[in-house]
Amino acid sequence: MDELRREAYEANVALPRHGLINLTFGNASAIDRSKGIFAIVDYAALNPHDMVLFDLEGKKVEGELNPSSDTPTHRRLFLAFPDIGGVVHTHSSCATAFAETGRAIPIFGTTHADYFNGEVPVTRKMTAAVISSGYEWETGNVIVERLEHLDPADYPGVLVNRHAPFAWGVTVAKAVEAAVAVECVANMALMSLRLSPELSTADFVSFQRNRTRSKLKSHN
Repeated sequence: MDELRREAYEANVALPRHGLINLTFGNASAIDRSKGIFAIVDYAALNPHDMVLFDLEGKKVEGELNPSSDTPTHRRLFLAFPDIGGVVHTHSSCATAFAETGRAIPIFGTTHADYFNGEVPVTRKMTAAVISSGYEWETGNVIVERLEHLDPADYPGVLVNRHAPFAWGVTVAKAVEAAVAVECVANMALMSLRLSPELSTADFVSFQRNRTRSKLKSHN
């Protein structure tokens, strides 16, 4: 379990280094699928041994510190997406701005397309009744609902309406990378819309379709 703790700890340390969190607004978790155990802790962790281990039923296996309040969300995603090995939650500024306004991040160019097969999706709003029944678990539920007809590998992140982004990957290091990509494309989308308020995603879709056709012809 030491390696699992180390991976989760290093991912948490990487979040402020990439400018993805302020204060304690963020966390990362890593899972050992063979054992069905994942590592997560409140961001105050000082070393790998501070990471708390949970099983997928939500039972604490090891650890003395309090886990992140977002632990139920991470657990819900690990249960729903069996191919992911890590989850990252941030409140990175640009992506969170899209989340707080309930807007998906539009796809305007190839940089975005390198990571997402379309817009970065946003969940529906949660009702007061749902929030009061268990906000963190229900956060996971609305993410799973939004990805119902999408491949998590093609959409390695989502915006939770009025909240902030979550991202994932085959490893927790890849989840951090996806979180960086979410903030990057959010920032570029905001700048693109400022420069060209009438910019349409259709322009890029048409460009990408022609680009793909050109590539196919070159191989014939």
